[in-house]
Amino acid sequence: MNPAGQNAEAQRAVLRARQTATQARMTAATRADRQALVRELFAQPVREHACRCLGRPVSLLRAGSLASSGELGLDKLRASGFVVTVLTVDEPGPAHTPAPDRPAADKTILGDLRTVPLRPRSFDIVHCALLLDRISHVELVLDRFTAALRPGGLMLLQIRDRDCAAGFLDRIAPHWVRRALWARLNPGQPGPYRAVYEPAGSDRGIRAYTQLRGLVITRRETAKTAPAGSGRAGHAVSALRGLISWLTRGRLTDAHDEVLYVIRKPEDRLARVV
Repeated sequence: MNPAGQNAEAQRAVLRARQTATQARMTAATRADRQALVRELFAQPVREHACRCLGRPVSLLRAGSLASSGELGLDKLRASGFVVTVLTVDEPGPAHTPAPDRPAADKTILGDLRTVPLRPRSFDIVHCALLLDRISHVELVLDRFTAALRPGGLMLLQIRDRDCAAGFLDRIAPHWVRRALWARLNPGQPGPYRAVYEPAGSDRGIRAYTQLRGLVITRRETAKTAPAGSGRAGHAVSALRGLISWLTRGRLTDAHDEVLYVIRKPEDRLARVV
């Protein structure tokens, strides 16, 4: 190769390295923004509820291994003297990825979420993040979480909404396309997960469920998570989401793809809290 060709190849290598670094910074910023939103929404009610537990340990049910307990401010609670016990329940398989922030004392149960042993009214907080879109029998699973929650307890949900452009695209894309995009947009991370997206796990489904079960949504927020990375694959996915929203006249919105809820189980005057 002549010197001119070598210089051109070196310049292209430098440009690729800069693009990779830019993509990494944008991906980190996107994840940091979402984590900040989750912490802002969930950590405060968790702390307030812990203060109402009258000196006893705070019991938390963590549904799904993708739910990070760090987003709930548990480290600060423990540093302040609160005793917090965490039980993680998840279905076995490649979707189960133990979180690095999980203390050794926390317990994990793998099994069918419809049948794993959960004592009724034994948890103060249920935290379920990015789980409902990849499982079946959503309503039955939510019923088990609701039954396991003490009266007055909190259910913190974070879902991927099926009734938006991103959810629709994820549902209709062939598995080989999803696998190829995941490898490009999320290199080195486990996935992609099943794209089940039952109606009961959508934004409309969650709101209908809370009304039927007498639960109260005290706060609801939406978030738009841009595809990780800024390369061609990320730009293509973003463009497809916008096109889907335009073709459906906003019925499948591109304004958000995740919805977060703070849900309270009302006090039952006839219940004996143990």
